Amino acid sequence: MASSTTFLVLTALLALLAGQVIASDPSPLQDFCVADKDSHVNVNGFVCKDPKDVKADDFFLAANLDMPRDTTSKIGSNVTLINVMRIPGLNTLGISLARIDYAPLGENPPHTHPRATEILTVLEGTLYVGFVTSNQANRENKLFTKMLNKGDVFVFPEGLIHFQFNPSPHKPTVAIAALSSQNPGVITIANAVFGSKLPISDDVLAKAFQVEKKTVDWLQAQFWADNHN
Repeated sequence: MASSTTFLVLTALLALLAGQVIASDPSPLQDFCVADKDSHVNVNGFVCKDPKDVKADDFFLAANLDMPRDTTSKIGSNVTLINVMRIPGLNTLGISLARIDYAPLGENPPHTHPRATEILTVLEGTLYVGFVTSNQANRENKLFTKMLNKGDVFVFPEGLIHFQFNPSPHKPTVAIAALSSQNPGVITIANAVFGSKLPISDDVLAKAFQVEKKTVDWLQAQFWADNHN
């Protein structure tokens, strides 16, 4: 009886550990698996290109990340994401990179990465950053914020709503972020809620946000800028 109980406990622990291991992109089982984007086979990620056809350029991109980006959008920011769609060699490696440019008073608005944790460092300027926890038992969503200066680092946990804002009215800011997925995805909250195609019913949103339907209609009529390229 004791041995059976021990076996069940060990099995449960292994299951929990396995769940943690596969919480993000799965680990590669070979040196590399360069994405074959011409394949018509659908898998979680991309099919591997034949290793004999792999070239150094599959792991390379002349991304010009040293060059400033255009930040004249309504929200005053520009995210240059380097993921598996741009470097096929990132397939199965569980990592990607982004340069983020902020105009004076520009922001990267509240958003989430459904498949990745993000670690961000400021290269130039200042950023006010933060993230909000998921729903808690006490019905509160706790906000964690920090003012970052050049060289500072901040982490945004996977899946949580977070933002960055340049508080300077005069100087631009530049940051680099690494993400723990080859294709982290992004959900910009305002765009998803008020700019979806087809639109979410204004009855649903009016009740959710406790506002009048005309307010929802006005928000849905706005042009929701996409700051990713």
